[in-house]
Amino acid sequence: MISKILVPTDGSKVARKAARYAVDLAKQLKASIIILSVMDKSSLMGQTIQASDTARHVIEPIEDYLREAAESCVGEIKNLCDKEGVKSKTVITAGHPVEEVVRKAEREKVNLIIMGSHGRSALAAMVLGSVAYGVIHKDTKIPVLFVKR
Repeated sequence: MISKILVPTDGSKVARKAARYAVDLAKQLKASIIILSVMDKSSLMGQTIQASDTARHVIEPIEDYLREAAESCVGEIKNLCDKEGVKSKTVITAGHPVEEVVRKAEREKVNLIIMGSHGRSALAAMVLGSVAYGVIHKDTKIPVLFVKR
């Protein structure tokens, strides 16, 4: 039985589509939802300057921006859950998205992960670093349902 669903989001259209699907399913099953946004700081840090050489006043606004964006993404889905009467909670973490999605799913003992997928080929996913591709290839027994664009 599915009683707890993890919904990772990056704010993209396909992530919002997956969230709507998850909310509809949770409502039918009387399940709860955990909405997760992972701030991937590594994608914004250039490789030409070491972090220790970067001025602190430059790094902090980037972190603030990432947090604001994450709060907006999870807030939108939280509002949808509230509107549909689905119990939910939001979580914002920082780190590598694949690792954080799997870690949160295992810690919360979710029964299902529902996430969006842009539909890249396996080769493109490996080269471009698809989170969806990474999640299904991690060593976890939690089922993953992908919603494509």
